[in-house]
Amino acid sequence: MSELVTGEAVALELRPAKLPSRALAVLLDLAVALIAYLVVATGVVIATASLDEAAQTALSIAMFVLLLVGGPIAVETLSHGRSLGKLACGLRVVRDDGGPIRFRHALVRGLIGVIEILMTLGVVAVIASLVSARGRRLGDVFAGTLVVRERIPVTRTGFVPPPPPWLAGRFAGLDLSAVPDGLWLAIRQYLTRMQQLDPQVAWSMAQRLATDLAARTGAPAPHDVPPAAYLAAVLQERQAREARRAFGNGAAVAAPPPPAPAGYGGGVAAPYVPPAGVPYVPPVPPVGAPYVPPAGAGHSPVEPDVVRQPAAPAPQDEPPATGFAPPA
Repeated sequence: MSELVTGEAVALELRPAKLPSRALAVLLDLAVALIAYLVVATGVVIATASLDEAAQTALSIAMFVLLLVGGPIAVETLSHGRSLGKLACGLRVVRDDGGPIRFRHALVRGLIGVIEILMTLGVVAVIASLVSARGRRLGDVFAGTLVVRERIPVTRTGFVPPPPPWLAGRFAGLDLSAVPDGLWLAIRQYLTRMQQLDPQVAWSMAQRLATDLAARTGAPAPHDVPPAAYLAAVLQERQAREARRAFGNGAAVAAPPPPAPAGYGGGVAAPYVPPAGVPYVPPVPPVGAPYVPPAGAGHSPVEPDVVRQPAAPAPQDEPPATGFAPPA
């Protein structure tokens, strides 16, 4: 697998096409071009039977150039790198940065392909593809292109468990530039399969991977965090950075992470425990919702739609306004 970096600084993982599939695609393209050339040449010879030999030779050369050279160039330009043979084999020609090719790329590939494929019967193209690390022939090297596979076999990918919520953003300051791709792949494979391993084996593997990761980042792994949770949190931080690099620092707010599954600290999912020194703040109910007291409270809930009025004061004996006092 080859990693390409686009103009937006997004890493792409592309599978370069192997020599057998590329050779089969070229043979299919040549067969279609030769059939089209024979059909058109037969029609032109019949239509120009009255012309002299020089004119017929010029027409033959023009048809050869148009059909065997210009035809593949036009097809690759219009289809953005998918000729008939490549379409049948699941291949595509792309630029070095992963983008679609244009006319200049197809023109350079077609002109050099006349020399290394047609005139040398493909010997030069085969040698160049075997020497190149990504299987590119001379036309791809000069045009800045690469033939990649579009149809990749579907494989079952394991689910990478998220880290515990209290680890979110804790490793935002780590320097991950020195961590190689092989270590990231090993961490991802471990996280997807740690539930299938023996607990002791899984713990030892997590410790070894955490030690390697801490050595690459230059910061020691925290002692209060299980190794598997540490790996998952750092991997999530890397994915968040890639997302920000690809889509920019938009205003979108990430959804809160789901609760951590079992397997980080010994096989049992632990309840949420806030970090030391951070007070727990209960959630505030929305406006208009009825008040629900916490469990164990001794008072009854208050109805939301009932407005309680203050109790009226008790009546007191007051003398009448006339000053007359009733007899005792």
